[in-house]
Amino acid sequence: MKHLLALALALSATAAFAHGNVSCPAMPKEEKKPQMELQKKLETEGWKVRKVQNYNGCYEVYGFDAQGKKAEVFFNPKTFERVYPEGEQPAAQAAK
Repeated sequence: MKHLLALALALSATAAFAHGNVSCPAMPKEEKKPQMELQKKLETEGWKVRKVQNYNGCYEVYGFDAQGKKAEVFFNPKTFERVYPEGEQPAAQAAK
């Protein structure tokens, strides 16, 4: 029984770590733009979007970015600004 509990804890910690620590501010549903608007916006920018879902108040997008790189990215549902997990920086800031 202890082994099952340890395994369950390890698996749940791994899943949480894959997303990092990311969240968007709480807001009324009326203030959120539809997920399809984000998908269309990204596709006009050259993305290939496979899936958009809610995660900690953010929109989480799976697919390929405009450069064809596999992407798992978070966006604020009100502004569509990209949200970075704790400890992750935009590429422009990371290069400095």
